[in-house]
Amino acid sequence: MQYLLMIYENEAEAEKLETRINGEMMKEYEVFTRGIVESGAFKAGDRLRPVATATTVRVRDGKTLVTDGPFAETREQLGGYYLIEAKDLDAALEIAARIPSARHGSVEVRPIWMLDHR
Repeated sequence: MQYLLMIYENEAEAEKLETRINGEMMKEYEVFTRGIVESGAFKAGDRLRPVATATTVRVRDGKTLVTDGPFAETREQLGGYYLIEAKDLDAALEIAARIPSARHGSVEVRPIWMLDHR
């Protein structure tokens, strides 16, 4: 089963840790990512640009509304993700707990509802 691991952190706090993210933490992410690639669990993953670069699209009464910024103001912002293959939720949670940002942010684990695209 596939799971999306969504990495949330407070961008303002992350900026304070920028040297760690570019140094020590980046190395931790490299080790983590290499491990899940080698295990066969990795399907996709990337770091996202800051929320200031986001654009939100809504359609209301047939009209498309485009707004700069994220959908909602929150304490933590989505900063990246991993799409993984895991045998069950427990295995996905174990992988999520190893993500370096889980120590200062949070990781939401959500199963993918696979669509039949035939």
